[in-house]
Amino acid sequence: MHYKVLKVYNNNVVLAEEPGGKQIVLIGKGVGFERIRRITGYLTGDLSSWNSAKRAEEKDRVKHL
Repeated sequence: MHYKVLKVYNNNVVLAEEPGGKQIVLIGKGVGFERIRRITGYLTGDLSSWNSAKRAEEKDRVKHL
């Protein structure tokens, strides 16, 4: 299940929203850190600078949570 992060309180606590719209608090080691994506040698915090081929590659990958 994927959650939309609404607010980061600290490294271990975030306020998130489920796909149905219900707000929940997620607690766990490092949940407040932005995940750094690694796609075939590229490191980035967001995908805004990627071309369409790299975006398609990221979309098709299996997500490990």
